[in-house]
Amino acid sequence: MSVGSQFKEEADNFFKVVNNTLTDDELKEVYALFKQASFGDCNTEKPGMLDLKGKAKWDAWDGKKGLGKEDAMSQYIGLVKNLLEKHGRK
Repeated sequence: MSVGSQFKEEADNFFKVVNNTLTDDELKEVYALFKQASFGDCNTEKPGMLDLKGKAKWDAWDGKKGLGKEDAMSQYIGLVKNLLEKHGRK
């Protein structure tokens, strides 16, 4: 199975099977790797300072700048597998 198809499968299934016990840091890492793998480097303006959630998500994604899409997919797949083991399945 190619990295791209494995990434898509993991992304489609991740939130269906993992318990909703992820920490904020885990959620930000999942988000950042997903966005980097899907879209590449962050291409949106930084949200205003009153948008705390948007700013945290933007900072997480922008922190992956320079990471290739395929590398981001591989890291995402590994992270999701680790989180599934750590948090269990529903």
